[in-house]
Amino acid sequence: MDWAILLSWVEFAVRWTHVITAIAWIGSSFYFIALDLGLHRDRNLASGADGEEWQVHGGGFYHVQKYLVAPDAMPDDLIWFKWESYSTWLSGFAMLILVYYLGADLYLVDPAVLDLKVWQAVLISLASLGFGWIAYDLICKSRFGQADTRLMLGLYVILVAMAWGYTQVFSGRAALIHLGAFTASIMTANVLFVIMPNQRIVVADLKAGRKPDPKYGKIAKQRSTHNNYLTLPVIFLMLSTHFPLAFASQYNWLIASLVFLMGVTIRHWFNTHHARKGNPHWTWAATAILFIIIAWLSSIGIDEPAEEETAMTPAEQRFASAEGFSEVHDIVLGRCSMCHAAEPFWDGILWAPKGVRLDTEADIARQARLIYLQAGVTHAMPPANVSYIEPEERAKIRAWYRAATGS
Repeated sequence: MDWAILLSWVEFAVRWTHVITAIAWIGSSFYFIALDLGLHRDRNLASGADGEEWQVHGGGFYHVQKYLVAPDAMPDDLIWFKWESYSTWLSGFAMLILVYYLGADLYLVDPAVLDLKVWQAVLISLASLGFGWIAYDLICKSRFGQADTRLMLGLYVILVAMAWGYTQVFSGRAALIHLGAFTASIMTANVLFVIMPNQRIVVADLKAGRKPDPKYGKIAKQRSTHNNYLTLPVIFLMLSTHFPLAFASQYNWLIASLVFLMGVTIRHWFNTHHARKGNPHWTWAATAILFIIIAWLSSIGIDEPAEEETAMTPAEQRFASAEGFSEVHDIVLGRCSMCHAAEPFWDGILWAPKGVRLDTEADIARQARLIYLQAGVTHAMPPANVSYIEPEERAKIRAWYRAATGS
């Protein structure tokens, strides 16, 4: 098994892990937010709980009670919800390394945006993630953060600024994925550095016979609420890598900024509904309007002339000079470039799928690994073999790639 195939399976395994853990984290987060909002707090409970709710699921009935601070006696089998968050971030960071750090020349650095060396781009990436948490945490703990609405508006300004900033440094695809990672890092750090420590303080006070201070629960709930409203935009940003109209638009930073507003309108409806405070259907109209604006922004500049081709990197030159490249170049132009081009001419294709262009020698050399995996090793491309690529042509693609990599 050669390195490209092995790395592809490693990416698949890590991506699958990331999706599984994200489902677990988002599911538990949404459930507990809905539970907290839906609790009946107008009942005088003998247990001293702040509220209760009866639920039915899977053929059984559940009686759930919430204590504002803690129960009189700490149960031995207390379940902590934390590993879902940690595992999601760790697997996501692993994906960042596998795709964007190891594939920096292809996915992270865009010389047309900013001509960075790989190590510089990686360092900026890491520094930005650390900066995000430090700035956010300091603002939350400052006097400015004492007013929830003012704090949320301030945080939104920071997210918009980061959205614009990332597009001035990285490729469009990397910019949006980094904005998602920036936001997700804040969310996981909330769990690690604020929510969990505050809960441990409450537990320690209770075990020591002290009355816990309610402020710790209040702070944890504020951070949990932030996470609740940030979740949906993060999902959009992670999925955006599959949609060039989102990441390759000249207004990608503005699209991302509007997505955060959509996250607020969508979650506001759910949260209001779960709190039994009505159904604010205006949020549906607001979300639809925002989505229409995003679709319109993605179409602006779509007919502008293509940018001038940049010089090949040493890695790309190696593939372009490898034995068999001339034949592969002709194969790709004949079988793939009708769709993967600056101006596709296949009916129904208006832009290169996933932003992958294969209409120049540099493009083909740049996408060598994907061509090898998608059209050489597997039959994923062309879809349904609509351009009738022959087995012999696939064999030539494999031979060219292996000659260039020495595998």
